[in-house]
Amino acid sequence: MFTGIIEEIGEIKRIVSGRASSRLTIAGDKIFDDLKIGDSVSVSGVCLTAVEISGRTFTADVMRETLSRSLLGSLKVGSGVNLERAVMLGGRMGGHIVSGHIDGAGRITGIKSDDNAVLYTIEAGELARHIVEKGSVAVDGISLTVADVKGGGFTVSVIPHTAENTMLSRKKAGDAVNIETDCIAKYVEKILSAKNGGGITREFLAKYGF
Repeated sequence: MFTGIIEEIGEIKRIVSGRASSRLTIAGDKIFDDLKIGDSVSVSGVCLTAVEISGRTFTADVMRETLSRSLLGSLKVGSGVNLERAVMLGGRMGGHIVSGHIDGAGRITGIKSDDNAVLYTIEAGELARHIVEKGSVAVDGISLTVADVKGGGFTVSVIPHTAENTMLSRKKAGDAVNIETDCIAKYVEKILSAKNGGGITREFLAKYGF
């Protein structure tokens, strides 16, 4: 589990591609203060397990499902990635609950300055149904507050510190990003979905005293 508060920008040092999998070696600095084999690391929003550690690099295996859902398969040696260690119980929860399980990819359609902030507009397609104004969304693992939602897209307002200390500052219009929506919205949708025997009907409301 993560908070979406990025600790540093890392760099892809090595990629070994399998038939439907990949093994990534990633360099960093801060996260290695207490990183151990078996620990989880958010890599641009994707939860990966450190299976090898050597100096200031760690190696992680990426399976088919992760490659199909995220943008990890598009990374190259030298690519920058956002890094965050798993949250520690008893620590500050500065962002929101981020699982590191990517729902899909979005695409930046606009970037513009707004005084001291930068507005990023992102097309999210069907993922937008789980995104609400003033709610939280993880973009490449970064916990952000949604400023606006229109159609299949949404806008986030980013302070200079966040842009400068994450990969967002290197993004441009047209670039793809990993999207993780609020897990609570997905659970609520499933519970209330008519396809799953739920749905809010007159009978449902009467049954529960409404």
